[in-house]
Amino acid sequence: MSRELYLTECPRDAMQGIATFIPTEQKIQYLNHLLTLGFDRLDFGSFVSEKAIPQLKDTRQVLDQLSQSQTKLLAIVANERGADEALTHERIEFIGYPFSINNTFQLRNTGKSIEESLVVLESIQKKTEAQNKKLVVYLSMAFGNPYNEIWNEEIPTALSQRLANEFGISEIMMSDTIGSATPESIQQLFKASLSLSKCTVGAHLHSRFDNAMEKIQTAYDSGCRRFDGAFGGLGGCPMANDELVGNMPTELLLLFSEIHLNETRISSESIAQTLQLSSQTMNR
Repeated sequence: MSRELYLTECPRDAMQGIATFIPTEQKIQYLNHLLTLGFDRLDFGSFVSEKAIPQLKDTRQVLDQLSQSQTKLLAIVANERGADEALTHERIEFIGYPFSINNTFQLRNTGKSIEESLVVLESIQKKTEAQNKKLVVYLSMAFGNPYNEIWNEEIPTALSQRLANEFGISEIMMSDTIGSATPESIQQLFKASLSLSKCTVGAHLHSRFDNAMEKIQTAYDSGCRRFDGAFGGLGGCPMANDELVGNMPTELLLLFSEIHLNETRISSESIAQTLQLSSQTMNR
């Protein structure tokens, strides 16, 4: 198994829960800076309803002004209409679709049940493949939910198997939507899903700073090699609950890579500069 980490930077996830609108030019400046840092992918925006996520209503304008880069662009969609629009943009190579293992959250997030969403997912997968692009499924609530509904690692593991086997999904991100993952649940879920699923399984973890490194270490030791993060640990899902639990801090993923893999991907000076620019962009 490769030791290398594959990193996706997720400023879209960081921005979406901020109530004060970030000026379009400010977003463009920050995203273009991130495109110079050498990430594998950049989750830059979302083709969703302006009413649902008003912060991302300018995704189309932002995309038009992004610089060329080796970093590949990923956009989130919540339905076929969003996918159809995202697929018209040549620069977008990855389409992300949130698919919850929890029916309450799927209804809240996309307005459709799990079974209805499977129909949508199948259609998006076919359209994405037809254009030689890739669909990434974010398996929301993979580590638990705030609705007191049943959870165990067998539920997301079985669903990931179904998505891979029946729908041909080649990449699934286990998403800790509300920051409920523990080292124990991370180990159980990744060991089970990576041993049974035919697709790449990555980690989209939400976490506080104090236990973030432990979660990274556990996921890595359990075989995970693809991670999402956001500088400063900003973000979270505004559709999940009232308290936003931040994303996995990118600076800690980079520190883990340097300490444990002896790989310096971004200089300390660039990290400090990016954290400052992130803070300015997010109006902190």
